[in-house]
Amino acid sequence: MWLDLDIRRRFSAPGQQFELDMQLQCTQRQVVLFGPSGAGKSLTLKAIAGLLRPEAGHVRLGGATLFDAGQAVNLPPQQRRLGYLFQDYALFPHLTVRQNIAFGLHRGWLNPSRREKDAEVERWMAALRIEHLAQMLPAQVSGGQRQRTALARALVTRPQALLLDEPFAALDHDLRAHLRQELQEVLEATDVPLLLISHDPADVAMFGHQVVELADGKVSRA
Repeated sequence: MWLDLDIRRRFSAPGQQFELDMQLQCTQRQVVLFGPSGAGKSLTLKAIAGLLRPEAGHVRLGGATLFDAGQAVNLPPQQRRLGYLFQDYALFPHLTVRQNIAFGLHRGWLNPSRREKDAEVERWMAALRIEHLAQMLPAQVSGGQRQRTALARALVTRPQALLLDEPFAALDHDLRAHLRQELQEVLEATDVPLLLISHDPADVAMFGHQVVELADGKVSRA
């Protein structure tokens, strides 16, 4: 079991309440959280990554505690060593493809170009076949190429696990199929655990070694 999750948090808005009450044990290397919009999938991913603080419970990765409300443990995101791929990719528009990837490796540097020739940056650009885009800005490349750039930025840090939030949702059908296969090849080559959230049955078919269905902030089927 590489991930042990037991968290609770309530969210309130005018006329609406939502409670996230998640218990999850990831026993397979590739896990898909599956369910409709509003089921709590993205909130769960953010809690694991340290972008959202639960009110109770714990998050443990590889036996290490990332969060424990009872013990007052709450590691910041940069100390959790997780590769997080946002649904919109969250690339910096003023940085080139190479600089975006290098930023993931040297976060906080004022001038990412100082270390953009790092061997790990070059490795992942080559692995994801985007080296010819190195000097281009995100606005100058396609959606699939932006996705590869964001994935390279997540992988360059050698993360303990990959957390992917609907990574193929913005792509057309044919490109989705192609990039699913590319991601699967990367996972097989690196053996990095994957937690992917989706409402697409094709993602479940490709990556769902363990499938966990969510509804209304809770596990409905595991």
